[in-house]
Amino acid sequence: MVAIASAAPKSLFDAASIIVVKVGSALLVDEANNTINRTWLDGIAADIAQLKAAGKAVVVVSSGAIALGSRALQIHQRKLKLQEKQAAAAAGQVTLAHAWMEALGKHEVQTAQILLSPDDTETRRKHLNARATMTTLLDLDAVPVVNENDTVATAEIRFGDNDRLAARVAAMIGADLLVLLSDVDGLYTGNPTTDKTAQHLAEVHHITAEIIAMAGTANEAYASGGMVTKLEAARIATAAGCQMLICDGRHNAPLSHLVDGGRFTRFSATQTPHTARKQWIGGALTPKGRVTIDAGAHAALSQGRSLLPAGIVAVSGQFDRGDLIEIESPDGTIIGHGLSSYASDDAAQICGHKSREIESLLGYRGRDEMIHADNLVINDARTP
Repeated sequence: MVAIASAAPKSLFDAASIIVVKVGSALLVDEANNTINRTWLDGIAADIAQLKAAGKAVVVVSSGAIALGSRALQIHQRKLKLQEKQAAAAAGQVTLAHAWMEALGKHEVQTAQILLSPDDTETRRKHLNARATMTTLLDLDAVPVVNENDTVATAEIRFGDNDRLAARVAAMIGADLLVLLSDVDGLYTGNPTTDKTAQHLAEVHHITAEIIAMAGTANEAYASGGMVTKLEAARIATAAGCQMLICDGRHNAPLSHLVDGGRFTRFSATQTPHTARKQWIGGALTPKGRVTIDAGAHAALSQGRSLLPAGIVAVSGQFDRGDLIEIESPDGTIIGHGLSSYASDDAAQICGHKSREIESLLGYRGRDEMIHADNLVINDARTP
């Protein structure tokens, strides 16, 4: 059980509202026969259930589909071609999802499967769709089990590892804490398997060139599928305001072991996920269009509320769902901007109307908000 007690990670788990846990194939799958390690899975399921009982939202990023599927298709004893890996992933995803559903179901925790490709996290429209699905599942108290959509990906359009996928997921949903369960207990100054003088680092505040050099090269055993990609994951997660831990996941209850004093490396974020997301919206994107709002909407936005279609009096520019747009006050001042829930043509049709009228106007039931508060940055000092 995750008895969040006196160990160093206690404050991180206590403070976190959303926690992402990345599980590697070597932990979940018995490599001798490519079957689920049931004892280990039951242990981490109990850990996750304890976190849920403590009020935490949890997302699992789980490897293992290809290994499980290759056995089911009886092709596990040879090196697989790309199409065979994709076939194995298709077969294995069924087994993997069922295994998580069964293990967490013992604790009356509902699961849901999410398959993502890089495009789902990097294209703003798809990013918003994936984010909305996962946050809705979390609101409904489910545990999303995420994996890369290997069944359709090619070598050129893959994350390539679940460390970076987990970091992208953490950034997407505004997670507070990302835990990478590994076969090592953190970052060392060198490869601990070959360098007996290598020292363990308890905390990394900045990912410098010196830190990157400690991971070695991508073809070393210490780094392969491991430390190089974990540092890249740390860069993604911490930039999004998410704290990240690397710890030894080989214990039967790995999160309990971590909290009870297991060794780890912490990669520190210097801001909150909320602040990081606002900065990304505020400074990293170029506006594609503009909406002009009325005085009532201006007052509502000043109080931190979402922008509803009813408060919009005009739409200009050509933009797609997920694009950044400017928000113009009645006096012509640009007071902020955000990510639009609608493309410009649809926005023009619904502006000035109540949210309940959207379906009759567009023929489908979209979002109630033109721009949700989470995707909105207001700056009254900004001028056109």
